[in-house]
Amino acid sequence: MGFDDEVTTGLFRPTEDHEAIREAVRELCDDKVAPLAAEVDERAEFGWASYEALRAGEFHAPHVPEAYGGVGADALAVAIVIEEVARACASTSLVPAVNKLGSLPWVLAGSDELKQRYLPRLARGEAMVSYCLSESEAGSDAASMRTRAVRDGDGWVLDGAKRWISNAGVSELYTVFAVTDPAAPRGKGISAFVVEKSDPGVSFGAPERKLGIKGSPTCEVYLDHVRVPADRMIGEEGGGFALAMRTLDHTRVTIAAQAVGIAQGALDATLAYVAERQQFGRAVADFQGVQFMLADMGMKIEAARQLTYAAAGRSERDDPDLTWFGASAKCFASDVAMQVTTDAVQLFGGYGYTRDYPVERMMRDAKITQIYEGTNQVQRVVMARQLLRR
Repeated sequence: MGFDDEVTTGLFRPTEDHEAIREAVRELCDDKVAPLAAEVDERAEFGWASYEALRAGEFHAPHVPEAYGGVGADALAVAIVIEEVARACASTSLVPAVNKLGSLPWVLAGSDELKQRYLPRLARGEAMVSYCLSESEAGSDAASMRTRAVRDGDGWVLDGAKRWISNAGVSELYTVFAVTDPAAPRGKGISAFVVEKSDPGVSFGAPERKLGIKGSPTCEVYLDHVRVPADRMIGEEGGGFALAMRTLDHTRVTIAAQAVGIAQGALDATLAYVAERQQFGRAVADFQGVQFMLADMGMKIEAARQLTYAAAGRSERDDPDLTWFGASAKCFASDVAMQVTTDAVQLFGGYGYTRDYPVERMMRDAKITQIYEGTNQVQRVVMARQLLRR
């Protein structure tokens, strides 16, 4: 688990090209996304204007390979994009994050025909994609899912309900995991399919009333006798659960990046505030107790960022220790985001508790990074198992 190879390959330390991407995304987000963040949160509606800004800059799905009309950004570049968007608006950062989550199974295991059919639509921004794994009784225990897919002639018929689906309703495409062989050993009888929003029998529940990331709708996805052709199966029959877990190994890096971005946005806002706010005849930033808090915030963010970038390098190469690095980066960065945003609210004092300033929104947004794509308790289970296997 050493880092030497990361430094020499440039995948641990960003290259000049990576930094150029960061500068471009930051400029776009400062101009087009950040000014809308409070309104997106207040209205609890998908931020279409922010989406169009990302689409115009080709930052809505930067992971799509060039062969399918995408920009072909590597895993570190994608992490930087998500980090910078989250610095401005956590809800909007779920556009590139969820697009990668939903479509990575296609990239990893989809047929050439399936990739040619759907990835160009994603690259052009004509469609977004969501990832449908969780159910009301199958969250951390995803292998207990009840959604069924039954063979019917030359296709499959899907019935069930998926819950906690990010960007449900606004996405046109859905990667759905369903049980195709109930008699198979645990986790072995699950397969993955592409479902289209327009397929008869697809419907959505009301958006969840959430604490944070309100500009990214989270809904149930209902599948009522939804028939899909056989060529929409992703990978091999019965390989869906392994594919879902492999996908999460990669995409936990994106949640770590989102957490780093939220924390950085909170620190940036706090630094500006404490430098201007006067108490006892001096700037709040002049007090040593405040400086200690700022130092801890910056230190933790940078540690989380470096761990996230190290994990991104593993993701790009699909290294055997990716499971460890993906889980640890997601767990550590999200805990840091919660700590940093909470301290940011504290340093703003009473103002931090109001919607007049962005840090209360950032604190609410940070919380979900400790929960989705595997709770941090689950991440620790994953890490412990990896350590014990060594």
